[in-house]
Amino acid sequence: MKKKLDIIEKIKDKKKKKEPNLYKIIILNDDFTTMDFVVRILIMFLNKSKQEAISLMLKIHNEDFAVCGKYSKDVAKTLQKKIHDYSRTNSQPLRCIIKK
Repeated sequence: MKKKLDIIEKIKDKKKKKEPNLYKIIILNDDFTTMDFVVRILIMFLNKSKQEAISLMLKIHNEDFAVCGKYSKDVAKTLQKKIHDYSRTNSQPLRCIIKK
């Protein structure tokens, strides 16, 4: 006869093992988007502190791209759309991509 505690432990183990796939949001460098705009995007949409945003912006500038966060698929797509919409509204060509 199985005890309830044993069943609960098995359920907890399954939940621990099954982690959601995370997708990387990668911001790409270009020659037209201002550095201040990239910092603003990182703070507004990806919840980075000002210091984190500046560090990421410099990495994007120097290495042509940077992974700026890892999110579930739906959240990553939503953030990507918000970033692209905000960039277009502000006449900036900033692009970001999502990779598994």
